Amino acid sequence: MKKTILLTALVLNGLTSFAQSNDEKNIKLFYKKALTEAKCYTWLEYLSNDIGARLSGSKGAELAVDYTKRQLESLGLDKVYLQEVMVPHWVRGQKETAYILDGKTKTNVPICALGGSVATPKTGITAEIIEVQGIKELAELGADKVKGKIVFYNRPMNPENIETFMSYGACVDQRYAGAKEAAKLGAVGTIVRSMNLRLDDFPHTGAQSYGDLPKEQYIPTAAISTNGAELLSKSLKVNPALKFYFKQSCETLPDALSYNVIGELTGSVTPENIMVVGGHLDSWDLADGSHDDGAGVVQSMEVIRILKNLNYKPKNTIRVVLFMNEENGGKGGAKYEEVSKQKKENHIFALESDSGGFSPRGFSIEADDVNLKKIQAYKDLFEPYLVHSFTIGHAGSDISHLTSQAIVKAGLKPDSQRYFDYHHAANDTFDAINKRELELGAATMTSLIYLLDQNGIEIKKAN
Repeated sequence: MKKTILLTALVLNGLTSFAQSNDEKNIKLFYKKALTEAKCYTWLEYLSNDIGARLSGSKGAELAVDYTKRQLESLGLDKVYLQEVMVPHWVRGQKETAYILDGKTKTNVPICALGGSVATPKTGITAEIIEVQGIKELAELGADKVKGKIVFYNRPMNPENIETFMSYGACVDQRYAGAKEAAKLGAVGTIVRSMNLRLDDFPHTGAQSYGDLPKEQYIPTAAISTNGAELLSKSLKVNPALKFYFKQSCETLPDALSYNVIGELTGSVTPENIMVVGGHLDSWDLADGSHDDGAGVVQSMEVIRILKNLNYKPKNTIRVVLFMNEENGGKGGAKYEEVSKQKKENHIFALESDSGGFSPRGFSIEADDVNLKKIQAYKDLFEPYLVHSFTIGHAGSDISHLTSQAIVKAGLKPDSQRYFDYHHAANDTFDAINKRELELGAATMTSLIYLLDQNGIEIKKAN
């Protein structure tokens, strides 16, 4: 035991050195700690199985705030506190029902209301249905062919992309803005194919927006499972005049008070410079959100736990932030930036985990060429851990609000092949999490935080 403690002390004693050999030793130690002593899996088990769904404004969200704050306090950090934020409070109501009505034949299909949708009338909606591949095709049809009908958006995610988030980004507009655009043409409702690469019976919810439409023009909108979408499309080809029925009772309540949960280790050299690591504490209401984004929450907590456990003294202030309301409003990220501006804080780096708890493959980076190359130069250090992708790309929704001068941002990139099997669906549950993959992600995040804390970022000098 004494030899182990001595080895740890000797390794950490060299943390101020920039030599790659020390970096290699320290990163190996981070992975060892994550794979042998991590708490992230246990934390996630409680968040998922004891608390459950955590949509903003819900009791689950309230319990998650309290739980994560207590866990951060137990780590002995320099500061742990809550940051007030008002968040949307949308509730799903009773389970949705839907069926294809072909003559006298009723065929049930799985649907779920999209976040922020209005309810149907209490008796539901029955109308003819018109299938389109997207908003552009809908606009080309015009009001004459759309008025009084239910619009069925059926553009699938493209299976050809290895990076599945590219496929998601290419068709999610029909979910987010589909109801708004259909309402402008007089549609009475919309049904949207779930954002899912595989065929199954799970409808996937997600945020949608009516934009600047007056409330009297709002129409109900729901997602249909991919199997349901395939069946509906085939049925329409046989009988274009068939009808569709759906019923949902969701509603939007007044905004609710909630919190971002924050803990930090104060910097020993430049404490005014802040490095953030975080994920979003809220999840959709269909399941416990273990991948989206319970995994990112506990991985971020694990980063600061590992550093604290090793008695690491960061040069810069390292702050873990568990953001509230990423899913249906982004209020937590916006509030964090608002307070940061008021306090004139200087963020130099932000790292977000919001792509699931699968095996880490690299980082998606928002930085100028100089800092991008600096991070890419660390690639050899990550190679032994099968982490290899360091590319320009979106870092994360919550940290997108941060606007400090010269800030560098990164998002953890796990393997994405299975992510959309679970994303926003009822099967995003704890049993879908692999303990080892979750821990590897936490170690990978810890390593990047450490490297940038030690070596800093490059700030362009004003001309």
